[in-house]
Parts: sequence; C-alpha cells; structure tokens
Amino acid sequence: MKNICVITGASSGIGKEFFVRLSKDGDFSFDEFWVIARSEERLKELSKLTDIPVRAIPLDLSDENSYESYKKLLEEEEPRISLLVNCSGYGKFESVEKVGYEVNLNMIDLNVKGTVAMDYLSLKYMEKGSGIINIASVAAYQPIPYINTYGATKSFVLNFTRALSMELRDRGIKVMAVCPFWTKTEFFDRAIKNEADPVVKKYAAMYDARDIVKRAIRDYKKGKSVSLFGFVTKLQLLGVKLMPVGIVMRVWMSQQKLWKRK
Repeated sequence: MKNICVITGASSGIGKEFFVRLSKDGDFSFDEFWVIARSEERLKELSKLTDIPVRAIPLDLSDENSYESYKKLLEEEEPRISLLVNCSGYGKFESVEKVGYEVNLNMIDLNVKGTVAMDYLSLKYMEKGSGIINIASVAAYQPIPYINTYGATKSFVLNFTRALSMELRDRGIKVMAVCPFWTKTEFFDRAIKNEADPVVKKYAAMYDARDIVKRAIRDYKKGKSVSLFGFVTKLQLLGVKLMPVGIVMRVWMSQQKLWKRK
C-alpha cells in the first residue's frame, strides 16, 4: 500500500512551503506526494524540489465536481494517507457588497466546503498515526468588517478542526489547525481589490511562510490542536479574548481608518 501525503494549495505560499519542508523532514516517510491546486504547470514544477515522486492533480476545490474526481482517484489507488494538509483558500479585502454575491459564495465553497470535503473523503484512507492539518487564520478569532466572509470561513475551519480533533482521538489520528497572522505570500495578490485605497493600511506584523510552517510541523509532532506563531499574534489574541467583541471591531475600524469608507 502506497504511503502518501496530500497537500492542497500546494502551488504557492504556505502550501508550497509545507511541501518543501515535509519532503526534507526525516521524521516523515512518504512514498509519494499528491499535490493539488488549479495550475498543473506550477504543480509539476514541484517535482524538481525532491527525489520523492510527486503526482500533480489539477483541481479547483471550489467546484464540487473536483470532490468526485478526488474520490475516484482514491478508490482506484487505495493509498494510505499519512498526512493531509489543506492549504487551499483565499480572501478578499473589501465590503461584502463590493466583493459581490458570486465571489462571496465562491470563497465559502473553497475555504469551507473544500476543507470539509477533503477531510471527509480522506479519512477512509487514514489509519492510526495519520493526520490532518487545516489552515485557518488569526482572523478566525474575531469578526472583521471588510474582511467579513473570509474571517467567517476561517472561524468555521478553526472550530471544525478542533471538534474533528476530539472526534478522531480514539482512532489515533491527529488533527491540527494552523492560524497564521499576516503572512507574506501570493494571498495578497488576490485579496487586495483596490490598491489605491486598500482596506488594510496597517499591518501589525508580517511573517514569513517558512516560519509559520516550521512552527506548524513542530506543533503537529507535539500533538497540538492549534498552531500559532509570533509574539504579535499571541498578543492580539489575548486582546481579542479580553475585550468585548464590539470594541474589538471598533479598534479594527479605527486602526485601518475605515469609518468613512464608501
């Protein structure tokens, strides 16, 4: 039985960094990587970074048809999934109205439905010692005006992952959510709609994907259910925990000068 690691959103950013680090980590032993994203060309480039076989699987996980494709591939190959890392997702920085009906729903399809589908379909092929890592966000801990839908989807991912971790404990399957703060990746290329008047004008910190992933893998090995990186991250979460939610939102609005935004 082939022992595999499945990574979604593997063509760039945090997903690619997970691929690079896991392929070099001696604590893991994979016969093959299954890498998933929309761009087949970028996925195929990953094979140049490791001697471990890489299977490029071009899928758009916001499209429900992709779930059936993944399911059929699993049925044909019958692998043992040692680790699933869900990194596919995107956000938009703008009001719900300006982002638009279709984009908001597409965001939910990818960030929420895509995560649930991949976890659910993969579990049948997991055994004791296998694991799941879902990428949530620090945005999961508070409502964020003008990053509304994205933050809400990540709240779902965080709580879904925590609950799943408890459900699968008796099966010996580890499940962990990663909650990055602002991280320098291609995420911003898609998130920022208006560069002349951006929603986010002040970034309290900007971390490197390599540091986020390095900490995440270490936390996964320790059996943690949530991985956080950075002093500013933990300081912000303490403030969010202590302050009433209305004040948290007002601080955000003032910090980013959003009160008079049209």
